[in-house]
Amino acid sequence: MKNIFFFDAMLTPKIITGIYWLALLGILVSGFGLIFYGEILRGILGLIVGGVFTRVCFEMVIIAFKNNEYLRKIAEKP
Repeated sequence: MKNIFFFDAMLTPKIITGIYWLALLGILVSGFGLIFYGEILRGILGLIVGGVFTRVCFEMVIIAFKNNEYLRKIAEKP
């Protein structure tokens, strides 16, 4: 708990993981909804492009936090 209050540990990457899964769930629901309502091509395309685009966007955010983690390890080396 001390790590969170003094910003020694990052909380945002854990939150981002949950938001990522919620975004994928939204993409699945909307993609299958389009398929169900007769927009088969748009639904399949939405599932593929939406899934890939969401993954890339969330990876870009996580990279920023990983860079911070690696810089902290480098700075702590004697």
